[in-house]
Amino acid sequence: MIAAIQWYPRVPILPMATPSAASPEPSPAERRTAGEPLAPMGSEVVGASASTPAFSPLYQQIKSLILRSLQGGEWKPGEMIPSEVDLAARYRVSQGTVRKAIDALATDNLLVRRQGKGTFVATHAEAHTQYRFLRLLPDTGDLGSQGPAARRIIECRRLRASAEVARQLLLRTGDPVLQVKRVLAFAGQPAILEDIWLPGGPFKGLTLETLSEDQGPMYALFETQFGVRMVRADEKIKAVGADEDAAVLLGVERGAPLLSVERVAYTYNDVPMELRRGLYRTDSRHYRNDLN
Repeated sequence: MIAAIQWYPRVPILPMATPSAASPEPSPAERRTAGEPLAPMGSEVVGASASTPAFSPLYQQIKSLILRSLQGGEWKPGEMIPSEVDLAARYRVSQGTVRKAIDALATDNLLVRRQGKGTFVATHAEAHTQYRFLRLLPDTGDLGSQGPAARRIIECRRLRASAEVARQLLLRTGDPVLQVKRVLAFAGQPAILEDIWLPGGPFKGLTLETLSEDQGPMYALFETQFGVRMVRADEKIKAVGADEDAAVLLGVERGAPLLSVERVAYTYNDVPMELRRGLYRTDSRHYRNDLN
C-alpha cells in the first residue's frame, strides 16, 4: 500500500536513500546489543539536518521526530516538552501540524497534556498511571480502596536466555537475561505470582536488593534507574490450574483455577524489553480491559 504524500511548501521532501545489498539494516536487537540508539521506524532523515522530516504524512513525520527525541532522552519522563510554538519553529511547520502530532502521542500514552501548564512526557511514577498495565481488579471497590500492592521479591538472578525467551525478546539463544520472581499481595492476600525476564544489557546492575528496597512501581524504577520506558504491551490470557509452586506462593489448593497472563512489554520503536508471565487469583478479583 502506497501512502499519499502531503506536500508542505516550507519542508523539503527528499528522496529516501536506497540501502546497499552489502550492508543490510541491523535488527533492533543487534542495534540494542551494540548500544546504538533505536530511532522510530519510518523516521529516517535524509540530508544534513536531523530536524527535517523526510516524507509524509507531515504530522506523522513530526510525531516520529518528537518520538526520536523522547527515545534519545532529550526530555525525560515527567519533564515538560517545548511549547507547540517552539516545536513548530524547530521543525519549520505550522503549529496545527505540531498539535496533531502531539495529540497522536498523547493518544499513545507517551505525552500528557495538562491544562494551563503544558505538555509533559508520560511517566509510570504518576499515581494515575501506576496501574495502567495492571488489569486485575477487586470484585468490590477498586485498587485505590485496598491500598498499594505489597511486593515480595523471591529471586533475581542472571542466566542465559532459552530459545523461547530469546525469541520473545529479540535476543539470541544464550544471551544474558535477568529473571525475577515475585508475589504481589493486596490487603494481605497474595494475588499475583510473576516470572519476569529482562535483557541483560539494558538492566545491568539490577539486583534483588534494588528491587526489594524500591517501594514504587517496577516500571517507574526502570525509567529512573535504567532509562527504559515501557510504552505498550501485548498480552495472552488463558485459564490454568495451580501447580505445586503456585499453590504454595499464592495460598491456594493445588489445581485451583488461575488466570495465566503472558505479557511482552515494549519500549520506543516496538523494541521488546520485558517478558512477564503472571498467575492471577480470581476468587475475589477479575481481569478488566477497556476496548475502544
